[in-house]
Amino acid sequence: MFGISPMQLIIILVIVLLLFGTKKLRGLGGDLGSALKGFKKAISDDDKDEDADFAAKEKVADKSTAAEKTTQNKTSEQKERN
Repeated sequence: MFGISPMQLIIILVIVLLLFGTKKLRGLGGDLGSALKGFKKAISDDDKDEDADFAAKEKVADKSTAAEKTTQNKTSEQKERN
C-alpha cells in the first residue's frame, strides 16, 4: 500500500545528492562509519573490563584473606611469647 518502488527510491537519492553534494555525503558516511566502529569497540572493551574487574576482585579477596591469616599468626606468636 505504501511501498516505495525502485524508481521512487532513485529519485529520492538523486534529490538528496543534489541537496547535499558528494563531499558532504562522503563525510557523513565516514562519520557514521567511525561512530559505529567506536561503538563496537566500546562494547567489546566493556565486556573485557567486566572480566578484568571480576578477576581483580578475586585477587584482592585472596590477598585480604592472606593478610588476615598473617595478622592472626603474628598475634598468636606474640601471645605465646608473653
